[in-house]
Parts: sequence; C-alpha cells; structure tokens
Amino acid sequence: LQTLMNQVVLVTGASSGLGKSIAFHLHSLGYTVYGTSRNPKQYSKKFPFTLVQLDVTQKDSIAQLVQTIEKKEQRIDVLINNAGVGITGPVEETSLNAMRANFETNFFGPLAMIQAILPIMRKHADGTIINITSIAGSMGLPFRGAYSASKGALNIISEALRMEIAAQGIRVLTLAPGDYATDIASRRYHEAVIDHSPYKTTYQESLDTMDTHVDSGNDPMEVAVKVAALLRKKNPKPHYVVGSFLQKFSITLKKFLPQKAYEKLLKNHYKL
Repeated sequence: LQTLMNQVVLVTGASSGLGKSIAFHLHSLGYTVYGTSRNPKQYSKKFPFTLVQLDVTQKDSIAQLVQTIEKKEQRIDVLINNAGVGITGPVEETSLNAMRANFETNFFGPLAMIQAILPIMRKHADGTIINITSIAGSMGLPFRGAYSASKGALNIISEALRMEIAAQGIRVLTLAPGDYATDIASRRYHEAVIDHSPYKTTYQESLDTMDTHVDSGNDPMEVAVKVAALLRKKNPKPHYVVGSFLQKFSITLKKFLPQKAYEKLLKNHYKL
C-alpha cells in the first residue's frame, strides 16, 4: 500500500453533504484530495482540497478530469463514488424519464468513473474503490423505490467487479450510510403529490417522515471517519454499513425475519 501522504484520492460530489465531509476529513489526514462538483464556481468559499468540475453523466467530462489528475499526479489511488441524487414518488406515478435520470447519476455515473480510472490503478497494481450506496439499497422502500433500486444495483455490480479485479491488486467495497443531516432533501427529485391520487395521503405522510429522518440524522463526519478507517484495511469485506443502530439492524433483520414479517415492519414504519 502507498504511504498515506502521497495517496491521491478522488471524491465525486464533494461540494456538499457526505462527499464534502469525506473530502475535508481525508485532506486533514494528509491525503492529496480532489473533490468534484458540477458547478465548482458557485462555491467561492475556498475549500482546503482541490474542487474540480465534473458531471458523472458526461463521458467527456470524466475523461477530461481523469486525464488532468493523472497528468499532474501520475496516479489515482482511491476513487470514492459518492455523487448521487435522491428521488421520491409512487412507482406508478413516477416518470420513467426521472427514474432513468436517477440511474444515470446513481448507477451508470459510478460505473463510468470506474471504467475511466481502473487502467490508471492497474499501472500501479494497487487502488481502492469505495462505492457509497445506501441502507435503502438493501430493501425496497415505499415511495423511494427508484432510489432503492439504483443503490441496490450499485451494490450488486460492485460484488461482480470486486471478483473480476481482485487479482489486479485493486480493492472494491461499498459503504451504505443511513440517514445523515445533509441537504440531500433539497436536491431530491420529488414526484408531485397528486390531488386525486390513491397515494395522496400515504405519499405525503412518507415525504414528511423522510425529511424528519434526514433533519434528525447523525453528523456526516461519522461517514468520513468510517471511510478513512476502511482505507487503512489491507483486505476489506465487500460491504460496510454506517448509521444508527436501528438503520444498521434493519439490514440484519431482513436476512433473518420471515419475508412477510419484515414487510409488515416496513409498512408500519411508513404507516401503510
């Protein structure tokens, strides 16, 4: 493993939320950090790490960024695929185009980053890729179905990739956070609550519950500290979880409870 001080880390979606906390923390530990944002110019307050322009849904944008960093640093040791967007709505009423756009950012975006960066990591026969998924990716959450699906898909493809590249000395793992106090709700795609919809009441109540959970979420720095700990592991597991005890426990419960009992728990939680 490279010594910490000269490891080059690329964190997507680092201008706010979890990505910002991760980038700040890794910078403070001595990593050379590049954070990305779709509009870095709007963050005029100076970040201690380098904030660069990137849209993970645009191949040219990715190619240009990766080329620039490699030219300057000769290496990229760590990729943290954090950029992601939320989406809410009943499955029946959510526009398929909105779902496709969500997958472009949450699923295809990280894969495009991986495809661009693997050849660089392979030159050094070393590297770590951390895909930030979500506890929501382990279960289909009502009115968050498309989001759960995009993160669940990233979880599964990470398992396949991990086995494919293990012999190349490159590590792949996922980190699934629960609810953290970030501004994700303000950037989430909301399908509107429709007046005469059969979901009107239940969807509105779920939206209120979701926002309360995010607002009362833990400090995002918890996720940053966990990422730093994972980077020190020589032989990490495929999946890690960070969040409140109940959120982490929900994944364990799904493995052991009868399916209908687990479904009932979720329905009660969402008052369905």
